[in-house]
Amino acid sequence: MKISKTLPLLLSLILLLTCSCSFAQEPKEASPVSIIPKPQHLTPKQGQFILNTDTKIYVPAENAELRSIADKLAASIKTATGVQPQVLTKKAPTKVNNSIQLLLTATPDTLGQEGYALEVASDNIILSANEPNGLFWGTQTIKQLLPPQHSKAPVALPAVSITDKPRYEWRGMHLDVVRHFFPVEFVKQYIDYLAMHKLNTFHWHLTDDQGWRIEIKKYPKLTEVGAWRDSTLIGHYWDLPQTYDNTRHGGFYTQEQIKEVVKYAQERYITVVPEIEMPGHAVAALAAYPELSCSGGPFKVEGKWGIFKDVFCAGNEQTFAFLEDVLTEVIALFPSKYIHVGGDESPKDRWKACAKCQQRMAQEGLKNEHELQSYFVQRMEKFVNSKGRQIIGWDEILEGGLAPNAAVMSWRGTKGGIAAAKQKHYVVMTPGTHLYFDHYQGDRELEPTAIHGYSPLSKVYAFEPTPAELSKEEQQYVLGAQANLWTEYIPTEEHVEYMVMPRMAALSEVLWTQENQKNWDDFKQRMQRQYQRYDALGVKYARSAYQVRQQIKSNIKSNTATVSFETDAAGADIFYTLDGSTPTAKSLKYTKPFVLNKAAEVKAGSFVDGKLVGQVTSKVYDASKALHKKISLTSAPSSSFAAPAILVNGLHGTTDQYDGQWLGLLEKDLEAVIDLQQVQPISKISSSYFQHIGYRVFLPTEVNYAVSEDGKKYKTVKVMRHTNEEEGIMRKAVAAEFPETKTRYVKITARNVGVSPAQYPSAGQKAWLMVDEVTVE
Repeated sequence: MKISKTLPLLLSLILLLTCSCSFAQEPKEASPVSIIPKPQHLTPKQGQFILNTDTKIYVPAENAELRSIADKLAASIKTATGVQPQVLTKKAPTKVNNSIQLLLTATPDTLGQEGYALEVASDNIILSANEPNGLFWGTQTIKQLLPPQHSKAPVALPAVSITDKPRYEWRGMHLDVVRHFFPVEFVKQYIDYLAMHKLNTFHWHLTDDQGWRIEIKKYPKLTEVGAWRDSTLIGHYWDLPQTYDNTRHGGFYTQEQIKEVVKYAQERYITVVPEIEMPGHAVAALAAYPELSCSGGPFKVEGKWGIFKDVFCAGNEQTFAFLEDVLTEVIALFPSKYIHVGGDESPKDRWKACAKCQQRMAQEGLKNEHELQSYFVQRMEKFVNSKGRQIIGWDEILEGGLAPNAAVMSWRGTKGGIAAAKQKHYVVMTPGTHLYFDHYQGDRELEPTAIHGYSPLSKVYAFEPTPAELSKEEQQYVLGAQANLWTEYIPTEEHVEYMVMPRMAALSEVLWTQENQKNWDDFKQRMQRQYQRYDALGVKYARSAYQVRQQIKSNIKSNTATVSFETDAAGADIFYTLDGSTPTAKSLKYTKPFVLNKAAEVKAGSFVDGKLVGQVTSKVYDASKALHKKISLTSAPSSSFAAPAILVNGLHGTTDQYDGQWLGLLEKDLEAVIDLQQVQPISKISSSYFQHIGYRVFLPTEVNYAVSEDGKKYKTVKVMRHTNEEEGIMRKAVAAEFPETKTRYVKITARNVGVSPAQYPSAGQKAWLMVDEVTVE
């Protein structure tokens, strides 16, 4: 009797618990639509699709390619939700619900080869495209409709209608694995990043002076010898004296590994374009086979960066036989239409002194060594064409005459690309000004060592691949663009991620989205969600977009300065201080530009939810007695740099001599006189100088400070001499304190070293003296 009364109670309790579990799994509200790159047409709709354990993915029966796409989508959904939908290779039933359907359409439309249409409704998701690669790019969009962080199923996807296709057919990212070698697994990860951003071309830089990274079976010494260097340069190339780590570095990819990477990329609809450098950047190959050089060697694989005079001998038939053999094996491994042959930075010194090269020029009727390089490239092009492929090379291949069918990769700005397009040659734009991701992306004082340059997120986003100088007919020769990552200063996988993310997102929108649909402010908003995706994936991306760029503009009339702040990130508050202390969320909040009427050390940072994101930036405003006073120079400065007034504007230069705050004198001394306008007591004078020996910029050998009440008779208050023993890139203030002295005129004399000293590569060349702010207190 007791048992019979208890049983219904237990059953009721079980039912209640079951219901409670069901209620606990109610889906969260769908995430806002935030897709990068921005689709061509996107219409938000009412409702949401609930993805749960019963969701199924349907693909047409017996289509292995679509099945592979569906499997990848299912795996991505599992990563995001913990549940992997079942993939069914059959047509979806007419009245099916809770399905994701991948369909190939035969109806003529405007989607092209890579476009797709996506309909997300409350009952089903239907993704359709003309070709499988369009479906694959559509799945990348579906993934961006999922929650950015891991969330247990069920998950809500916002209802939306999207019709989308890319603007350009070449949407590329480059990776240099020569200067620093990266394993196959990371190369695959890099390819995944391309796929995530709808980029479809992977430019793999495999050979250079510092290593040969691809197995060539006919020439085993290329990897036995050429794949390894004994040491690597420490620090920046211009850090003098140059030092090395004396650690063996290298590696190479076997042909089986190459095939593995190519297949991996193909499964993600990414074309791998190999680069085999010629005729320059060949020292690693010459170390293995010195007989291919003009001098006969010996050589060793280079441990430092730069341009080297030893190149493949253009007068030696063995050179061409070797390169044809190499390319035969390369072409067998890479099905890409284009084979990259380099062609850049190839000095002509060895050719000028080589009897064989000079004989070749005479035989072929070539006027100079530039035409010899053109002969070299055109000869290799004929061979590549005979294999059914085409060559692409850096814009130097234009010099001496462009090979008949060659495509050009324009890296020295867009000028080379414009010239090639006007000659009806296909072009990929990759200018160093915007798309070299080895450049700094934030304040160089806060960033890891980079080669040079400044390409923040906003600058990448602003790039336009199709120059206005081209006619409509000529514009069709612009295939697209790519960003390059040279790894001289990028030794680790984490550092690679830091340099390419989030700039890869900006690149993707430049290349996919129509120009009239791009919007920087909207992109910044969508990037907030993208950063969350990066976080969920564990990507070591740069937060440089959150760095506060400080603009301080001097006002001569009021003797004040106006300060404004901006960042490349949305969703952050800016807090700042004026006393040099580190800002917190309780510091002054920036709302609009403000005025400084006294000296200040301005520090500013971006804060999200009260926490600092990225690094704090700093600028000094020196409102000294010299501020905006009349200044005259005995010797005229270079017009390439700032005018004399820059020395008394209250602002300091950085370790970038092109930041607009440096006055430059070539081979000349500085002699400047500042009129303080009235006699007054002073006790300190300071001036700042720049050193970058690689660019022939040296600190002064002597600085002399003198004062005068009448501007005629001067009294020296301090002389300081410098021996140039410090050899790094630096900004150095030379300050003099002395007993209080009444004066109206202040004279600063700084002695230029004159010419570059004998111990440097630039020995005997005219030297620069660069000076920025002069303060008087």
